Amino acid sequence: MLQPIIFAIITAAAFYLAGRNFLKIRRNVLLGKEVPADVPLAAGGRGNSGERWRNTFLIAFGQQKMFARPIPAIFHFFIYAAFLLTQIELIEIFLDGFTGGHRLIGVSLGGFYTFVISFIEILSVLAFVATVVFLVRRNILRIGRFHKPEMKGWPTKDANLILILEILLLIGIFSMNGADQVLQSMGAEHYPQTGNFLVSSSLGPAMFGGMSEGALHVVERFGWWLHILVVYGFLIYLSISKHLHIILAFPNTYFAKLTAKGEVANMPEIQREVASMMNPEAAAPAADPEAELSFGANDVTKLSWKNLLDAYTCTECGRCTSVCPANLTGKKLSPRKIMMDVRDRVEEVGRNMDAAKSTTPTDDSKTLFDYISREEIHACTSCNACVEACPVLIDPLDIILQLRRHEILMESAGPSDWLPLFNSLENSQAAWAVSTERDAWKNF
Repeated sequence: MLQPIIFAIITAAAFYLAGRNFLKIRRNVLLGKEVPADVPLAAGGRGNSGERWRNTFLIAFGQQKMFARPIPAIFHFFIYAAFLLTQIELIEIFLDGFTGGHRLIGVSLGGFYTFVISFIEILSVLAFVATVVFLVRRNILRIGRFHKPEMKGWPTKDANLILILEILLLIGIFSMNGADQVLQSMGAEHYPQTGNFLVSSSLGPAMFGGMSEGALHVVERFGWWLHILVVYGFLIYLSISKHLHIILAFPNTYFAKLTAKGEVANMPEIQREVASMMNPEAAAPAADPEAELSFGANDVTKLSWKNLLDAYTCTECGRCTSVCPANLTGKKLSPRKIMMDVRDRVEEVGRNMDAAKSTTPTDDSKTLFDYISREEIHACTSCNACVEACPVLIDPLDIILQLRRHEILMESAGPSDWLPLFNSLENSQAAWAVSTERDAWKNF
């Protein structure tokens, strides 16, 4: 009965550490502002749940947007499908771990269990092939979007480490199943007959056929413990990895903006000011008249919680950057870097709160502009190519626009070649320097 005790202790420790980290991420995301209640279909809004669930099933579960690039999408699907279905075997590992039994589900399901595990093994082989392909793409073929400046250092190590963990998971599965199949054929005690698994029934005898029963027990337990320990390690590691999208892609897709991609959200403060000038009696009062008027965002606490959820959901795949016209023409802007910088900044704010044992952000005299340069946000053409390319409906453009709004409206700054546009808008309510009053345009 020693194994169930050890398993329970390790399981409790893993879930405690992972839970603590995920609660910090939740806290960090909620540092962002709430989406106004009168914008139900904007990013982070809660209206039209039917459309939101449709997006979640098609885009998050169904990987719909991944297939814009079919070859990597197919290999990604192998890993994704194996990840989903392997949870069945993981459930069995939990049951066996807590009870001290062995293949408790297999004993009750019979031939159906053999079919399910065989199917999982086929997917696992395909996942192994996909993992090797992705390692080759990143490290030998060196696909361009994986080697942009923002990917130097930890981001590249993170991607490779995840792929290596995938291989370790597969080694654990096939060591466990392969040795188990040989032990079953020997009639070993504690190893009930579960039928021949499609891959392990051949792989097991080929790799472990000449070993003694005692050695096979060691190999089987090694594979069992390797699999579950890598799963627990992966669970804890998710909180500092780009692979957090495995969890966050689903809520992020659900709360994604439903309005047209080219539609830019208005600023309620300016709408209220304009309304008060046009009809002072009908204008709605400010929610908090004493609050300091602020436009746009210069730090993560002035972005919406959906913007921060976007940052944590980013997979760093670089599809956004690879289609960005500014980046393609050599400019400094990379939409992926924008999301990575927002995540780095909110993580820094969270660490400062932890260090100060504070429940509110502390003033460290930094802003997002210490991470994202003015040159980057000025280079954006607002074309929405990055938004269209993202496989999990992340919106880098909204963050760029918030930074621009703060720079222009709060700092009275911005590129000098933009000034004629602003002057024209202010003086003649048009983007062009037309001398004729706009009210007279209808006569032309």
